Amino acid sequence: MHALEVIGRKRDGAEHSPDEIELLITGYLRGDIPDYQMAAWLMAVCIRGMTSAETLALTQAIVRSGEVLDLSQIEGIKVDKHSTGGVGDKVTLIAAPLAAACGVKVPKLSGRALAHTGGTLDKLESVPGLTVDLDPERFIKQVREVGIAVAAQSPRMVPADKLLYALRDVTATVPSIPLIASSVMSKKIAAGADAIVLDVKFGRGAFMPDVASAEGLASEMVRLGEGAGRRTVALVTAMDNPLGRSVGNALEVQEALEALSGRGDDELLEVCLRVTREMCDLAKVAADAENVLRSGAGRQTFERMLAAQGGHLGRGLPVAPVQVAVKAETAGHIEAIDALEVGLAALELGAGRARKEDRVDPSAGLVIEAPVGAHVRKGDALVTVHARSSELVESVTPRLRNAWRLSEREVRRPPHVLARVDKNGITTGG
Repeated sequence: MHALEVIGRKRDGAEHSPDEIELLITGYLRGDIPDYQMAAWLMAVCIRGMTSAETLALTQAIVRSGEVLDLSQIEGIKVDKHSTGGVGDKVTLIAAPLAAACGVKVPKLSGRALAHTGGTLDKLESVPGLTVDLDPERFIKQVREVGIAVAAQSPRMVPADKLLYALRDVTATVPSIPLIASSVMSKKIAAGADAIVLDVKFGRGAFMPDVASAEGLASEMVRLGEGAGRRTVALVTAMDNPLGRSVGNALEVQEALEALSGRGDDELLEVCLRVTREMCDLAKVAADAENVLRSGAGRQTFERMLAAQGGHLGRGLPVAPVQVAVKAETAGHIEAIDALEVGLAALELGAGRARKEDRVDPSAGLVIEAPVGAHVRKGDALVTVHARSSELVESVTPRLRNAWRLSEREVRRPPHVLARVDKNGITTGG
């Protein structure tokens, strides 16, 4: 069968065989199938969808396109953790070291900032001297000795996914659950862990708009993980408001250090503890995550991880030269904070990348002074902007004022974890 026939079958709504999907992926990777044909197939998938069997076959074909990390030298059940991206999402920096302190082996390959959402690698690189480029031997040795390593993915892993993602990005074919799920899970499966905890976010600051679409994506990713022989659990979490009190690279590392000392935003600690417990359960490790947090062992593990990767916290995290508070123009209760607007403001300050080649300002970002549920008087600080210039502060201030919505009535903070998904289905309410 030729590629043109395979594309036509999906256009007409037919179900692909694994061999047809393998033909497309290997042909595209070799250069035998041109961009315009692959783009036509991607659009057909967006319109017609894929069955669970097709999506699993696609995921496995992408995994086979490159190397798979062999973690057999590490004893025990290895657990990875992944977030679909959000604003102020520093859960990996807290939950992963905490799980390692509980006794879980955590080999974690992470990514960089994407659009308005932050990237774990950029956050870690704000620590002076730290490297995220670890060769497999060093990565495995660190997981064995420290319990955790967080590193960049090897360019030799899932090369087909890199080509497909770049093509999807310029052909309006990103928002497809089978394509999103296969992209995420191919990377997780190739990373070699035995089990995976997923944090699938929805809302203004996330890529999934609502609970239903997030549950659909979570269910598909869990099926893919289980189909590939990895125990997989997903939490569906809200991202209408930023998570925690800081947005920005060095600022989020500092908040993670404080949270691992037991001093943190209640909502942030709640989700981090929940993720840690799920990681412990999958690893069959009996530990009280809250007690481990209170003991300070999580922070010690995080600091050991940073040091093992060349980081020097003693040199101090980068500090922005300009720090200005944006103040409330009226009194009221904070009803909501638009996570997308906050993320875009941080992006404008330099905390992320508008273009692939942009450099990140590690000190730039925002510290939320008035979270959802707080009461402010006129003139109270809503958020402190950390920037390299006063001009940048002035530029983002209107966006930030509009991001804070005030109410005359008292406001309760909404629940953060909305559902849990495993191989048995969806449990609402977490």
